[in-house]
Parts: sequence; structure tokens; C-alpha cells
Amino acid sequence: MTILVEATSPPCATATEVYHDELLHSPPSRTDITAAEWEMLSVKRAAAHRSCAGCPLMIDCLYRAVVKVDVSGFVACTTESDRAFIRRQLGIEIDQVGTTTYGAPRVGGGPVSHGAVMAARQAYPKDTCHQLAERLGCSTSTIKRHLRRAREAKRDEATATGEPGPQVPTIDAVLDCFDQLESSQVA
Repeated sequence: MTILVEATSPPCATATEVYHDELLHSPPSRTDITAAEWEMLSVKRAAAHRSCAGCPLMIDCLYRAVVKVDVSGFVACTTESDRAFIRRQLGIEIDQVGTTTYGAPRVGGGPVSHGAVMAARQAYPKDTCHQLAERLGCSTSTIKRHLRRAREAKRDEATATGEPGPQVPTIDAVLDCFDQLESSQVA
């Protein structure tokens, strides 16, 4: 007897135009757009959210996007700022290994200093990497590189003083924080 299992692709792989929509990556403030644009954004986000929520990979995808790899865009029913909120709630930091640029590269003006990136992060802690890059006129990969450098220095300092390493949260802890998000109630 032969059993056929139909493999299904996750919605983010089959409807890439939805998940690559810039408005889902870094949603504008309600006051920055018209009522019609806000309604359109709400409909797009709800559709993407419903598709993500129904995906059999959603829990694993959410856990990896929060705990293991800092990804850009709309992933596992969350935006970058949603995932940053969950990380703050759990008290975790992850190494950002992304090396691709997002957005246009900076032209002229020289390199962005480490101090400038850290000052921008301090001044705008809720901004995504993409938003910080726009503020400083550089690529997202530049922001991620400087933030990674700061985390590595902090980790090296903790290792030198003998502090214990970070604790990895459980899937249940990540899901509990996800449930606190206003956006988790969209679908």
C-alpha cells in the first residue's frame, strides 16, 4: 500500500507579494496615513495574519524569528517591532547575522560611526533596524552590523567577568508573550 502525503508550502512561500509588502514590514503610524490607507493596511495585515496563523509551521517560525535569528519583515504573525517587544519581555538578545541590505545603499557622506548607531538606538529604542537605517541614511545591514558588534562586546565583557550565559526561553514563554501583543488578536 502506498500512502501519498500532499506537501503544502507555507503561505509566505506561495504569496510572497503579501509578505514582502513594505507596509507590513514597518507599519506607519495611524496619524501618518489617511483613513482609507489605514483600512487597506488593516485588511492586508489581517489577511497575512490569518494565513500565518493557519500555517502548520507558525509556532516553529515564531520561535525561530524571536529566539534564533532576527529576520526582517512580517513573519509568524509579527512585525520586527512585535518581535523586539517579545524579546524585551523575555529579556533576550540574539545575534543578527543578516548581511543583505534592505533599502537603498547610502551614497556619499562617508561611513556611519558606531557611536552614531548606538546613539540612535538609545534615542529610538522601538525603531526597527530599517527605521534606524532611514534615520541615519545607511543600509539595514550597517545598523545590524553595529548592533551585533555592541552585543558581542557586551557578551565578551560578561564572559570575562564570569557571568552566566543567557537563558533560552521555552516555546511556551514565547507564545505567552505573543498572546500579549495587540496584533495577535487580529485574525
